[in-house]
Amino acid sequence: QVQLVESGGGLVQAGGSLSLFCAASGRTSSAYVMGWFRQAPGKERDFVGAIIWTGVTNYADSVKGRFTISRDNAKNTMYLQMNSLKPEDTAVYYCAAKRGVVTTSQFGYDYWGQGTQVTVTS
Repeated sequence: QVQLVESGGGLVQAGGSLSLFCAASGRTSSAYVMGWFRQAPGKERDFVGAIIWTGVTNYADSVKGRFTISRDNAKNTMYLQMNSLKPEDTAVYYCAAKRGVVTTSQFGYDYWGQGTQVTVTS
């Protein structure tokens, strides 16, 4: 089993920045694909981006150029740097992990964190 814990959420004004962290423990592996998803009230859980062990990333069009995902395999930690935040970025952000290749579907991920709230005010 792999346990994931997110941190770093909070309240920020539009145009501001926020960093999220995802710490992995248990039977972790640098080979896992690590992903970020978000879910706004009343909406489905959407793909934000993902990173593989080599550092190659994949982003949703809505966050490209504003969000950056990175990981430190030695520390079993993934990061999400969010810049130029917009009110529509408001959501609960989840980190997730899976074996195999990157997928943008939440149903392809095996492990999930509990989520952290990000609220962007206008």
